[in-house]
Amino acid sequence: MTIRARAAAIAAAMVFGAAPMTAGAQEFINILTGGTSGVYYPVGGALSKIYTDGIPDAKVQVQSTKASVENLNLLQQGKGEIGLALGDSVKFAAEGNADVGFPEPLDKLRGITAMYPNFIQIVASEESGIKTLADLKGKALSVGAPKSGTELNARAILEAAGMSYDDLGKVEYLPFAESVELMKNRQLDATLQSAGLGVASLKDLSTSIPITVVSVPEEVASKLGAPYVAETIPAETYDGQDEDVPTVAVINYLVSSDAVSDDLAYEMTKLMYENLDSLKAAHAATAGIDVQNALKGMPVPVHPGAQRYYDEVGVKAE
Repeated sequence: MTIRARAAAIAAAMVFGAAPMTAGAQEFINILTGGTSGVYYPVGGALSKIYTDGIPDAKVQVQSTKASVENLNLLQQGKGEIGLALGDSVKFAAEGNADVGFPEPLDKLRGITAMYPNFIQIVASEESGIKTLADLKGKALSVGAPKSGTELNARAILEAAGMSYDDLGKVEYLPFAESVELMKNRQLDATLQSAGLGVASLKDLSTSIPITVVSVPEEVASKLGAPYVAETIPAETYDGQDEDVPTVAVINYLVSSDAVSDDLAYEMTKLMYENLDSLKAAHAATAGIDVQNALKGMPVPVHPGAQRYYDEVGVKAE
């Protein structure tokens, strides 16, 4: 064999030998979100683009789910790399709570970051006459998909107000968009939706029929305690809403699992914070995301990869 031929053979062997390493380096990132008419889904879509553009060879997909409870169970099972969930759901998952969908504590969950608050938004048709929580008695209310984060919020809000599902005339367990369609057709009096402000489903509803945004008094927030806080839905958030409306809110978290490598968790955290403009362009609800609040109230251990990023930028746990 000539020297030239031998060199060519060595070069070819190096190329073929390197191929499995390249293929093996591909990262699979399944982003767990919620219904397509909520806030989780567009936020997941924005993260998908950020990760696709920023992580070489990453295969990224966005999965529409029933949101918080399902997302946390899927992460525990290794069927997703990162997902969105409400703070109270994350807390229940870490502790284990069979009543809400966690028969055993989910010990593989790892926190990435606090995101934005979900506002409990109770919206009634104007013709229903509902203006207060007490007015819901005997009325038909949709409380979100069964054992979703929204439905857990609904139970908690009613209990803090001295009520239960038994006080309602009818309870529907429906996703946001389906709840809105029933209200448009006068088959439902009100919907409770736990989401970022300006959620698409309620914007659609408010442009279709006259609505009333139902207030949740501050004393309900006080009775609930952490992770709930008193908040306000600003006037003009929805068509026909002329005044500020008091309510309660709970923080959303971005959660991963211990099956995700430290390097990938680091990259996902770093890229999100380096591309906040893209995330905020996806939905107004994300406008308040701030790295200084990333570890605020985190209900599960922080992923070591995410912690590496926070150490670099000087963010401390509260």
